[in-house]
Amino acid sequence: VQLQASGGGSVQTGDSLRLSCTLSGRTFSRYRMGWFRQAPGKEREFVAAISLSSGATYSADSMKDRFTISRDDAKNTVYLQMNTLKPEDTAVYYCAAVSVSHSSWPPARYHAWGQGTQLTVSS
Repeated sequence: VQLQASGGGSVQTGDSLRLSCTLSGRTFSRYRMGWFRQAPGKEREFVAAISLSSGATYSADSMKDRFTISRDDAKNTVYLQMNTLKPEDTAVYYCAAVSVSHSSWPPARYHAWGQGTQLTVSS
């Protein structure tokens, strides 16, 4: 499975941005996907996950009020809608995937990762 993340950029505090992650090479609905982020000098942090078969979502408590994960089956794409962005949201955002047959819900591990897309939020 291949993952292609996109949509990062430089924004101002309070702005919104939507990241995209396209899955190719496998059947979309057989996967669960997640978004993670890693800020400079910090560990990678879970953001949100979605089951591509059921549409169930799971988000980190600290971000669920501002960030929403969704999917477009026709485009084999998962989105992360980010609202009211803050400077502390600055990070490289990664999408990841794991097959339904090799995961629990929410997934504890992912076996495929995208290349990451940088988000910079300025005050």
